Amino acid sequence: MIGVTRRYRFAASHRLHTPKLSEAENRELYGKCNNPYGHGHNYDVEITVEGPVDPTTGRAVDIAQLDRLVKTEVLNAFDHRNLNLDIPQFAEVVPTSENLALLLDRRLRAQWHTVFSGDWPRLEKIRIAETERNIFEVSDDET
Repeated sequence: MIGVTRRYRFAASHRLHTPKLSEAENRELYGKCNNPYGHGHNYDVEITVEGPVDPTTGRAVDIAQLDRLVKTEVLNAFDHRNLNLDIPQFAEVVPTSENLALLLDRRLRAQWHTVFSGDWPRLEKIRIAETERNIFEVSDDET
């Protein structure tokens, strides 16, 4: 078994704010991320897949197929978007990077078998770096 990790990048903006809290509570909880005009990030996303090495191709995953899936489900859907306004799933959920990681995981898993038939490769984990210091990870056993 081998793991293969592929890195992608997209830019998006968001505002961290919940109507379940007062304005003051939101400012206290989210700080500068509660700016009414939002703020942006250049998100680095790593997709890790796992599988056996195919004896014919010598590969565990067809990278071109993975790239097409990520382009459709992640890059085209999220790049240069306002997560609060442009992504329907964030109408009721605060677009934290934790929630973003979970959403990307759900989107990729929902379409996985349309691209990869059979048991392998398997989507192992997704890591999102919002900044150099803030990194979020969803693993196969956590979904």
